[in-house]
Amino acid sequence: MRPPVRLLLGLLLVASGVLWTLQGLGVVGGSPMTGVTLWAVVGPLVIAAGIWLILRGRSSQQ
Repeated sequence: MRPPVRLLLGLLLVASGVLWTLQGLGVVGGSPMTGVTLWAVVGPLVIAAGIWLILRGRSSQQ
């Protein structure tokens, strides 16, 4: 996978993970995911995967 694709995918994963975490914690409402503990656990895992992809994408560009 090319570095710009890794960076973009990593950013999308981080954004999704933040949203899922906030929904799981009940901070963001209006979704069936709101208040479901599963998403408060899955969200940080997705954020970690996104950060890993971002770091891999950045190190490949140097």
